[in-house]
Amino acid sequence: MSVQVPVPGAALATDVRLPAGAGPFPAVVLRTPYDRRGHRGEARAWAAHGFAAVVQDVRGRHASGGDWHPYRHEAGDGADTLRWIRAQPWSDGRVIAVGASYAAYCALVTAVPGAEPAPPATTGAPAPAASVPRSAAAPDGVIAAVPAVGQAAVAREPSGVERLLGRAGWWAAHGDRAGSDPAALGKALADDPRLLEHLPVSALPERLGRPLPSWADVWTPAAPDRTPWADGRVPLLAVGGTRDPFAADTLALWRNWGGPARLVLGPWGHGLTAEPAPEARPGHRTDLGRLYVRWARAALAPTGRPGAHGAVALGGSEHWYPVTPQDTAPDAGTALPFVSSGSGTGPRLLRGRDFTADPDRPMRSDRLDTDPRAHPDRALLLTPPLPRPLDLLGPACARLRVAADTPAADWFVRLVALDPRGRAEPLALGTARRTDPPGAPVTFTVPLGFLARRLGAGTRLRVEIGGHHFPAHARNPHTGDDPTTATRLRPSRRTLHTDGSALLLPVRTGRRPFTDPLQEIRT
Repeated sequence: MSVQVPVPGAALATDVRLPAGAGPFPAVVLRTPYDRRGHRGEARAWAAHGFAAVVQDVRGRHASGGDWHPYRHEAGDGADTLRWIRAQPWSDGRVIAVGASYAAYCALVTAVPGAEPAPPATTGAPAPAASVPRSAAAPDGVIAAVPAVGQAAVAREPSGVERLLGRAGWWAAHGDRAGSDPAALGKALADDPRLLEHLPVSALPERLGRPLPSWADVWTPAAPDRTPWADGRVPLLAVGGTRDPFAADTLALWRNWGGPARLVLGPWGHGLTAEPAPEARPGHRTDLGRLYVRWARAALAPTGRPGAHGAVALGGSEHWYPVTPQDTAPDAGTALPFVSSGSGTGPRLLRGRDFTADPDRPMRSDRLDTDPRAHPDRALLLTPPLPRPLDLLGPACARLRVAADTPAADWFVRLVALDPRGRAEPLALGTARRTDPPGAPVTFTVPLGFLARRLGAGTRLRVEIGGHHFPAHARNPHTGDDPTTATRLRPSRRTLHTDGSALLLPVRTGRRPFTDPLQEIRT
């Protein structure tokens, strides 16, 4: 059945699918901006397993009333929806909030009081609804898959570097409209291939040819505002992919959650099992629907296992390994020092000790080739071939000793795996935004994210160090101006000092116990 759920200032289009029988039933609720009708199969599956499935269009999207302001009303509207569910005769009062990507954010902010930020003061928008008691308006558990955990967090890397291509694509497709056009940015780029090069970044809507009043709010505040998930108390299942752009957010959510937390991290992209990575193997074909149902039943049981536990798939193998938060926290790793010449196991400098990070000719994110005849836009290093297979499981980082002749500089470290035939495959990427004395060598660490890969014998690792990663990320203008509003660009001359620089990898040796995701998600 389809109903309208009343919330302050709007009515939200909601589909309800009930199990067979008299009830009452536990419920799952999914609130989405991507059209509730696309989740009818999922709703039928939940109902077949004894859950009342409630799927809702968020405010201002598709069939729901009100105005669409991404990330603004989800806590209040979610709380009202949970109260409505618990008032229905078919509800037994227990609710699991579920969702992926933006819908995961909708689920999370109903579980964590005060998690939803206030709207920017410049928009003139009304303040979100006041918080309500958790007993009345919070779920009993949360399934958050590939969570887009907040507007500021998805718009920027933890270092503050702006994610341009992904945000432009999302806002062109979904921003400030009731429906969606997933191909909007692609069509615009076909008409204007240099669309994302135009400055300022804040003027993108003018180039797209349609109003996007919320685009300016994407870049406010100036730095990521990561939600303190330690206030979460209900059981959590966090599901992510090592190839997902929000993998770090999935891990941080699970690691910092205040209540019982379980993790499943597979060799997948943002679409999870529908988007397997090249390193996925048959042993990673996880039935996520079955896993979700099993976890939901356990989460609603009166007893549970405290703490945080999880399972991570090792890409390139058939195996899953158990993990705890200590396994995902940054540590020293195995250091492979950079070398300028000679032999050794560490990355050897091929070229680019001195290079120019030129915003007019930036290092590209959409190309892995490295033309030796091109202008030196990065430092390039290469390891010897691996003498035997190597398992990497845990956080990686690069320690850099570098200098820039501009006071504002972004640093990108891209790690690429080259198989014995020389075919390139992206392995990791890290960013750092720095303001250092011009020309002075400085040493700092660039996190490269969580690796879960088996590299075959003969694989070489290529390390690229540059000042840009465009169009995935906005270009730093090197003037000290905000990259989203800057209109002037200048080159930045860079120097890499191999002495003091190193690649730190989470090399795993010896036998480790295997596990099964269904075992590790027990609550």
